[in-house]
Amino acid sequence: MNAIPCAIVGSGNIGTDLMMKVLRRSHTLELVGLVGIDEASDGLARARGLGVSACAEGLEGFLVSTNRRPPRILFDATSADAHRAHDRLAKAHGIPIVDLTPAAIGPYVVPVVNLDKEPAANVNMVTCGGQATVPIVHAVSRVASVEYAEIVASIASLSAGPGTRANIDEFTATTARALEVLGGAARGKAIIVLNPAEPPLIMRDTVYTFSRDGDEEAIVESVAEIVRRVQAYVPGYRLAQPVQFERFADDNPLRLPGGEPMVGVKTSVFLEVEGAGDYLPPYAGNLDIMTSAALAVGEALAVRLHMESP
Repeated sequence: MNAIPCAIVGSGNIGTDLMMKVLRRSHTLELVGLVGIDEASDGLARARGLGVSACAEGLEGFLVSTNRRPPRILFDATSADAHRAHDRLAKAHGIPIVDLTPAAIGPYVVPVVNLDKEPAANVNMVTCGGQATVPIVHAVSRVASVEYAEIVASIASLSAGPGTRANIDEFTATTARALEVLGGAARGKAIIVLNPAEPPLIMRDTVYTFSRDGDEEAIVESVAEIVRRVQAYVPGYRLAQPVQFERFADDNPLRLPGGEPMVGVKTSVFLEVEGAGDYLPPYAGNLDIMTSAALAVGEALAVRLHMESP
């Protein structure tokens, strides 16, 4: 198939990492522009050096330009606030947009959970923590009824740019909601930790689920299968140790956050995400899983657009 033209909005860490992945890995996408608002940004400089059209006039300036090939897919790697304006512009020009911000205007997408669903005009990639942990909650919920899921995402402070830091509240709310909508938990909670350790540590995620029932062997097999599927597009995604279980009897005094007695099975899954180092060092697995997942969604969308072309 002929490659579908696409553009990336946002010339920071995430947008630049995604640019490198599109250029190095994709046969279905042709990158026709990297869009930012800072003429001196490293991302725009790298784009120019790689022969990619670089625009420092924002998305509106990019879309009205006549000397560039128009994109048929947009990736937004800016911020939740900026994305709201970008969504309006994309809709006005009839261009579907893959949202890497926590704005969550469109439906959530995690490739191993619902990539086969028809994409909307705007699809949301949740958060880095969501991309790492929603698959695990989904894996458990396939074989047990998950009443509560809680995740803690720990990322290197150096890998958290201004957009990430400005969107902490959106991160926790969006991730928690995705644990419910896509993960299958009745209730979800998310916590993010910016780890200042030196040297920087790779992304680590802890996933706790609680279910009234659940066969431990079935849960282990389901988690292992979903980890293998995530590794198909994020090779650095892995279990840090075997899945752990605790069983609580009727007389257990502990309570769930909603006040219900904790009776049943607690499953604990510990993950590590090492980045591919396409733009930032391997410790930035939080960036890698977001951009790798977005690339998978963009490529699936490109195939659909190609099939729909006359």
